[in-house]
Amino acid sequence: MPSNSTPPQAAAAPVSKLGYVEFSTPDPDRLIEYYQSVLGFHVEERSTAEAFLTTDFDHHSVVVRKGSGGARTTVGYQIAGSLDDAAKDLGDAGVEVSRRSDIAPGTPDVLVLAEPGTGVPLHLYAAQSASGTGAGPAHRPTKLGHVAAFTPSLDTIQGFYEGLLGFRWSDTIGDFFVFLRCNADHHAANFLQSTTLTGMHHVAYEMRDLNHLQTTLDHLASNDYRLHWGPGRHGPGHNIFTYHRDPDGNTIELFTQLDMMIDEAHGYFEPRPWHQDSPQVPKTWEVDAVTANAWGPVLPEMLDH
Repeated sequence: MPSNSTPPQAAAAPVSKLGYVEFSTPDPDRLIEYYQSVLGFHVEERSTAEAFLTTDFDHHSVVVRKGSGGARTTVGYQIAGSLDDAAKDLGDAGVEVSRRSDIAPGTPDVLVLAEPGTGVPLHLYAAQSASGTGAGPAHRPTKLGHVAAFTPSLDTIQGFYEGLLGFRWSDTIGDFFVFLRCNADHHAANFLQSTTLTGMHHVAYEMRDLNHLQTTLDHLASNDYRLHWGPGRHGPGHNIFTYHRDPDGNTIELFTQLDMMIDEAHGYFEPRPWHQDSPQVPKTWEVDAVTANAWGPVLPEMLDH
């Protein structure tokens, strides 16, 4: 058992998938246009105040709402099991939970609770209704991959996600940056401890392979979006990454080749030629440039904490 992981236990609301992330913006039209034209998302439903966009068969993976501005204002997770059981078990664990039927189209039955330390609303649901989109344009990401955020207490939030939501520990950088998984993907949520920085660090969308990533980067360039970091390869997760900023200044990662934990019983990631260890297991990484980017330089702000 890795020293940074909590002992196995029955989670109150076992999460199986990262479902959606919400953005608040003073200019919804601009952000919707970015997601639709630049990243190829499909707009499922839209009003003057909000829009629901998707990359795949779920009704939505991104929500855009009119507001003062903010990233990761809500995060939605699909759980394995019933909402009735999850509501009871979370309540028994002392977590304040409400049940809503008016959250959004596509998710008519949702549990709402507050993320400790940040207060960000978390939505738990059993399933989304199907989207009306097909394969989509060649530059569309395959899915919402992960969301990274700042937190005042890494121990508190890691304990919450592992103990109550059933996440597993994948890696840590130093004593301030943790990567947590809810399925085979190396991470769906990652958190950086900071007493000065708040909110979202970045949101990441998965590309099928290097060719798919290249196609999308060429499409970004044709729309005057430039990378500010990458291409490179991270240490934890070993994904090939690129970073750019959306029209609101939010950091967007497009990635491919993320590590996979195919067999939880064996506890090592699917072998890859570029792994440093054999087998590659969850561990605490050194705080250095190679951990952040095995191929080249690291941007100081990407590890701000």
